Amino acid sequence: MDKKLLERSGGACELCRSTKELTEYSVSNPQGNSIDNTLVVCSTCFEQLQDPEKMDVNHWRCLNDSMWSETQVVQVMTWRLLNRIKKEGWPQDLLDMMYLDEDTLVWAKTSGDGIDPDDVIVHKDSNGAVLQNGDTVVLIKELDVKGATFSAKRGTAVRNIRLVHDNPDQIEGKIEGQSIVILTRFVKK
Repeated sequence: MDKKLLERSGGACELCRSTKELTEYSVSNPQGNSIDNTLVVCSTCFEQLQDPEKMDVNHWRCLNDSMWSETQVVQVMTWRLLNRIKKEGWPQDLLDMMYLDEDTLVWAKTSGDGIDPDDVIVHKDSNGAVLQNGDTVVLIKELDVKGATFSAKRGTAVRNIRLVHDNPDQIEGKIEGQSIVILTRFVKK
């Protein structure tokens, strides 16, 4: 296990503080993978994270302590776990007390855990294909670029797109070195 992770965790699971059978657990992040997206967890937490069917709700009462961690990845995983089990009652009380800054909350919500399926924002191209951060898309129509001296030609590839997190109809990308917002109905994957 990485020395920096062990040092950050104090040699214990960052969720339940157990010191037995520690391992690394990577938490999905649209910004990429790094040590900042990795948790130190015990075998019990790891098993329940990997297989939600084996989830023991009482084990997660430890989140009462981990929710106050200053480590962003711990906050994200705590929020996601509390949302998974919030129907139990007590997790909702913890969620009501928990504070996440805006960027951390956006990261936490990217998994869709605990969010009503009707509220999940899904970006789709003109053909209905689901778009993800980092995808490459092609323009299906010539577009006038406001505030620029050029128009984006049909067939132009836009690489490494970024999803506009609060609007499923918009993505961001660079064309001719300029960052622009593009409507999803004018692109295809």
